[in-house]
Amino acid sequence: MAPDKGLPAEQRSDLSSIKKWWRTLGGDGFAVLPPPTRSRYTQSDGHEDAAEMFAARSLPTSTSFAYWHWQSHAAFDRSGALTGELYVHWGGDHATVAAGLGDGPNGYRVIDNGPQGAFGLDKVTEKDADGLPDPEDTAGVRQFLARLGTPRTRTARAVEHDPLTAAEERWLHDRLRDPAELSGAAGFVTALESRQALTPEETSRLLPAWREEYAGRLTEWPAWAALLDALLRHDHEEAWDTAACLGPQASDSLGAAPSPRALDVLRGWSLAGHRAPIRAWLHVHRAVREPDPVRSAAVLAAELTAHDAPDASLNSLFAALSAAITRDWRAARPAADHSAAQAFAALTAVRLATDDDLPRPLRVAAARRADDQVAHVREQAAQHPGGTDAEVLAAADRYEAARDDLLAGTGPDLTGYEGGLGDIYHRYRTPTPADVQWLRDRVTDPSTGVQGIAFCLELLLAHGEAGEAELEALLPRWKKELTKQYRTTYTEWRHPLVTLTCLAQDLGHPAAEAMLAWWAKPKPLWKTPVRLLTHLGAPDEAKAAELWDFVVSGEDDNGQLMTWVLLRARLDGTHPLLVAERLIGQRGVREYVLHRVLIGVADPAQPLWHYAVDPRSHSWLRRAQEVADDPRLTDAARAIGLKTAREHYAFRYPDQVRPALTDEQLAAAHAWAEARADRTAAD
Repeated sequence: MAPDKGLPAEQRSDLSSIKKWWRTLGGDGFAVLPPPTRSRYTQSDGHEDAAEMFAARSLPTSTSFAYWHWQSHAAFDRSGALTGELYVHWGGDHATVAAGLGDGPNGYRVIDNGPQGAFGLDKVTEKDADGLPDPEDTAGVRQFLARLGTPRTRTARAVEHDPLTAAEERWLHDRLRDPAELSGAAGFVTALESRQALTPEETSRLLPAWREEYAGRLTEWPAWAALLDALLRHDHEEAWDTAACLGPQASDSLGAAPSPRALDVLRGWSLAGHRAPIRAWLHVHRAVREPDPVRSAAVLAAELTAHDAPDASLNSLFAALSAAITRDWRAARPAADHSAAQAFAALTAVRLATDDDLPRPLRVAAARRADDQVAHVREQAAQHPGGTDAEVLAAADRYEAARDDLLAGTGPDLTGYEGGLGDIYHRYRTPTPADVQWLRDRVTDPSTGVQGIAFCLELLLAHGEAGEAELEALLPRWKKELTKQYRTTYTEWRHPLVTLTCLAQDLGHPAAEAMLAWWAKPKPLWKTPVRLLTHLGAPDEAKAAELWDFVVSGEDDNGQLMTWVLLRARLDGTHPLLVAERLIGQRGVREYVLHRVLIGVADPAQPLWHYAVDPRSHSWLRRAQEVADDPRLTDAARAIGLKTAREHYAFRYPDQVRPALTDEQLAAAHAWAEARADRTAAD
């Protein structure tokens, strides 16, 4: 029996009360999923669970639904107390879900964040005449601090908060008079200093407590940045020692308090190879030495180049330069909206790529950024402020004339956000000889990290360009570096050791035996879900049978079905699309996994390994369209492609597609859909 079962409402945990209410929901085209386990970790997992529930209960696929996943479940502590707003995700019709959830259980309230947001569920709390919570009411205090922490405006220039009322400021200061627990004071410190209201006395009293309680882990205190801002603002004598202890993580605070001393500190961190300080370094250099952003950036680029800084540092400097120029432009045009600023930033990248006042490394960085933007610049030429139509088109012409020279032998930043690499994956569907050489150079470069190896080796192997040179270059690294966990369920590529093992098997290299022996060991546990993906190397019928047994077992799919389809296609000498379509309607094969695989293998020379269809991706849209139009496929398979394409964000939320679609691309997508309007999509 559950520990709360049968208890009066006032004695139940929040989790128990919410579950009891949750079980009462449903009906009229609305359903709720059961509370989550760890297997429902993301929104995509929730949608997959909904598809399974619809099939099990014979519900129409048009049913609207609500759920929360394991990440949302972190709003509850171990005792079941609600320690933060519970985010409730949904699918289907927003109005139906809102009506189905209603106001929430007694003592709680449902918060409707609109058709593009999750619903919230939180406690109902009491406030006094000044709108202030009881200091002992943890939920009320949390909600009050969350309100104070929500910016009034957030722009590229600054984040502005509503001013505090006299009662609010007094209440916050009262909480800091004798903080019994430093962690509990963090919210009050942040709320005050976001309005530059932390006093010198409070700052001096908090500093030693912070240093003592969080010694060796200063940044684990949530309010560390706010306190450092206050130390610098009050010219506290220990501000600089504190910044030195924090290292490059203190860069934003130093950037907000420009001084010659801050400039020296940021310069030292930047030249030591850290990327985080570079934006602040440029900002402070402009404030202290050279206000012109281009001339200032040129000085910093020369210093970075002289110290053999990596390309990633120069990329960061260009990003800082572009942001600074755009910020200056917006400061002169306070009424400009976000779209206008984006258009100006695109034009800035195009212009800077051919600006002779910049050193070549920065022009190369600008050219990489402009490659996605030049078509937008041409389309919007007449709308760009700061230049006539002819001037903007001339800048685009200059860029396109210089582009090939600037971009030769270059590629994306392999150390940044991996989603950014996924956004440009479609560029490598037909790699040029220069692309292939760049990918090979990165794989054989000892400084390339695990993410870079995974991205580059996957592309080389998929396109038949990986060989013994790449394998030999990675053999010294595989046991020490490539056996580490690297989660790839959100990417288009596999774990690099999976890919390397497949390459070794395909080449018949002696190292394959050692790698397979490592995969066969029970530990580390992270490898268990992806071990079978190595079967794509040197495929045979025994590997195909083992993969198939897994596919129909009902275990979580981490690429096993796609591996089986690609393996079967290699063994049979046929296109993987024809293999995948034969599985439609087959017992034991989960429909939503098969649909993703069908789209993902549309081009076997570059399969898409993402664990779900990415609705923002150019690659997934193009493959879905190809499946929808492939005359070799059955009507059922083509209908899956059509349905997947119609659900892409190009048709629903085009502003979320990355890189952004041009007007021409968007018009072409709509024309494609309209030409097939009479075809029925699969349910």
